[in-house]
Amino acid sequence: MEFDLENPLADFDHFSPSLFLLEFDHMPSYNYTRSLKAGDLQTVSVRREAIGSISQFSGEFGPFLLYLAVNYLDRFLSSQQILMLLQQHKTWAVRLVAGTCVSLAAKMMRTEFSLSDFQGDKGFVFDAQTIERTEYLILGAVKWRMRSITPFSFVSFFMPLFELKDPPSTQAVKARAVEIILKAQIDTKLLEFKPSIIAASALLSASHELFPLQFPCFRKAISSCSYVNKQNMLKCYNSMREIEEEDDRSMFDIVPSFSSPVDVLEQQSSCPESEITTANGNDITERRIKRRRN
Repeated sequence: MEFDLENPLADFDHFSPSLFLLEFDHMPSYNYTRSLKAGDLQTVSVRREAIGSISQFSGEFGPFLLYLAVNYLDRFLSSQQILMLLQQHKTWAVRLVAGTCVSLAAKMMRTEFSLSDFQGDKGFVFDAQTIERTEYLILGAVKWRMRSITPFSFVSFFMPLFELKDPPSTQAVKARAVEIILKAQIDTKLLEFKPSIIAASALLSASHELFPLQFPCFRKAISSCSYVNKQNMLKCYNSMREIEEEDDRSMFDIVPSFSSPVDVLEQQSSCPESEITTANGNDITERRIKRRRN
């Protein structure tokens, strides 16, 4: 069965609350995230180089496969012994790990991926046996938990809390939140937050951009969810806003840009009881949302 980032547990046809209990098992370790947050040059450099290679290998397969591969990478690098090995900065080792993460992600998503996709262009040639051994090394490090629980797993759970009544508005908020999640993974500031918190914060950020007048209603609705730590969510949300506002994003700007515009219907008055209606009156106008520069 093809792995779906929005529905990681194949045994369930709909969202399962157990995801909130399991998400810690799919996060990088505290020591790893602390090292990145502190700006440890070796750790940051290894991660950046590996993500650059992952982006190169997975570019034609789309952003979701890239996201899954980077998730495997961060969890793999959480092993201090492995990280110390890679911190010797052997380019061939970093490239091997990056390519293997892409290979595993491609297998999970039932995407055809050939070893030739990352062979030879920089003088490195890895045989099938080497790749297989590295796959088992990564599988062991992530404890064979390959059906990663990511922020995408929680977006559909939080969306109904906004009580958006018309499909175009719902789709616009969700689409923008997905873009934010994809971009946010590269920034080390957000690695400390649980996937559910990142999902809630991305939806808040998207709603702030698309429906600023209704934003207080959305924030109140999602903050009241029993699964959400309000303080952590607001901290994560503020970090996301800072990332969006930063000009010097070039060193982390690896995820491909999204050029498709999103048309939404924006309510012009405040929202009663967190609801947005789609009546045919003059209280709703259609406008095109102008994207921020990536």
